[in-house]
Amino acid sequence: MDLKTFIRDIDNFPQEGVVFKDITPLLANARAMQYTLHKLVEMVGDVRVDKVVGMESRGFFFAPLLAQKLNAGFIPVRKPNKLPAARTSQTYDLEYGTDTLEIHSDAITAGEKILVHDDVLATGGTAKATCDLITRLGGEIVQCNFLIELDFLNGRNKLGNAEVKSLLNY
Repeated sequence: MDLKTFIRDIDNFPQEGVVFKDITPLLANARAMQYTLHKLVEMVGDVRVDKVVGMESRGFFFAPLLAQKLNAGFIPVRKPNKLPAARTSQTYDLEYGTDTLEIHSDAITAGEKILVHDDVLATGGTAKATCDLITRLGGEIVQCNFLIELDFLNGRNKLGNAEVKSLLNY
């Protein structure tokens, strides 16, 4: 199945000059979604995963499904003040300022094997901040797993030695 036929380009969104990769047509097609989940799980391979971390908000589409298929827990990483319990925060740079992500401070136990998932790897800022949160809590990142990678933005370079796998590359 050619998943790229389910990804549409939206010009000048969210700002002028950006071509947004819209995955909602893929999400609306049951066969495409099932196939995507199968391929994302296949990318993980035989690596043990204790928990899957998904980033707000589009990382929430497949990360819980991956967790279920891998018999692992799911941990959301959210924007500030969205999580109710004690939180650990990480601020990171964007092209146009800064942003912050948070995780529950008790979400990861030292030594747990963590799969990081998001829909798109672009500049790598969100993924790096998430990886920093995980390592601060003692987790071991076994893979950073993405539906789409925008190769021309070199986001994987920010992720150091982490294994990075993407289903679709642009």
